[in-house]
Amino acid sequence: MFAPVRNNPIIEARTALCTSCGAPFDSQYFDDSSVVDAPGVGETVTLAKFELPPQYCGVLEYFSQFTDQYAGDRSKIQTFGIEWLILADGSPLFPYLSLDRIVNPWGEGVFPVAIRLQENTTLKFVARGFSSSDRSDKLKKVGGRLMGRFWYNTSYGDATRQRY
Repeated sequence: MFAPVRNNPIIEARTALCTSCGAPFDSQYFDDSSVVDAPGVGETVTLAKFELPPQYCGVLEYFSQFTDQYAGDRSKIQTFGIEWLILADGSPLFPYLSLDRIVNPWGEGVFPVAIRLQENTTLKFVARGFSSSDRSDKLKKVGGRLMGRFWYNTSYGDATRQRY
């Protein structure tokens, strides 16, 4: 639609959103993962990391966890002595403030989440070793995966909105 402003036509374009999911058409996917040696007491290992670019926001859609014990025996969901954290700019991401068990196993249909990420967020999935009377030193490997989408935040301006 054209609207005269100082005798210049301005094209008023709506932000292009998917009619099925509501995500902007320019959204891109992120997916990062790793499998590493289990952390010792007092150690922290980064399993997955993603940094949103400046002027971009996004959404965390999935995360998954792996241990070598769970891979061998599906009843071993407790990860004694290992704390799992998803951090957004260094702070635990609600509602996953601290996990002591596998809630989203790697390689299976994980439960989707929809946690909005603010502009320029650094997202990390870490495993931290701590002292526990139930700590199992049999745990050799841990892994984590973060998946989601990110897009340009149009509050910083939209080149397609005003064309002369």
